[in-house]
Amino acid sequence: MSSPNPYAIDADTLSGMKPLRKVVYSIGSNLGDRLTILQGAVDAIKDTPDVIVVDVSSVYETEPLGGPDDSNKFLNLVIVAESTLEPRTLLERALAIEDAYGREREERWAPRTLDVDLVIVGNTVKDEDYLKLPHPLAHERGFVLVPWLEVDPAGEVPGQGKISDLIKTADLSGVVRRDDLAITE
Repeated sequence: MSSPNPYAIDADTLSGMKPLRKVVYSIGSNLGDRLTILQGAVDAIKDTPDVIVVDVSSVYETEPLGGPDDSNKFLNLVIVAESTLEPRTLLERALAIEDAYGREREERWAPRTLDVDLVIVGNTVKDEDYLKLPHPLAHERGFVLVPWLEVDPAGEVPGQGKISDLIKTADLSGVVRRDDLAITE
């Protein structure tokens, strides 16, 4: 039986295809040449097969949360991408990029060369030891919400709400856009 829609896609041709989902990364650095490290992380994500970078936010400087009082300020940005990769694969790639820049995980909240957080993967909700999606604190963090709103005004954190609403109650103190610093796309 033929379809009344001549442009209909045969469901059998879709078998094995994976959905293209929005992926949001929050990236930060407060050790070393912070801007060069951020640039390297953006480039590494762009070089990841099956990840298409849609937009990269401006660079923001923020105060570190937790950790020693004498820690350097962070440079942060957000990447919005699309991918067919599974969340675990995206997380493993993020961790590999951190490792490539000498990230050490000896102490929580310690200064770090690079932090690549996987914030969302589509509407996926996971609460496993190795992966929590959406990122459990992203909806509260100004250094995630401000750059994310810049590049994705309609963005949402699954189960938490729209970025434009969440930002109204987040602590935005110390989140400063650095127009003198730029990432090359």
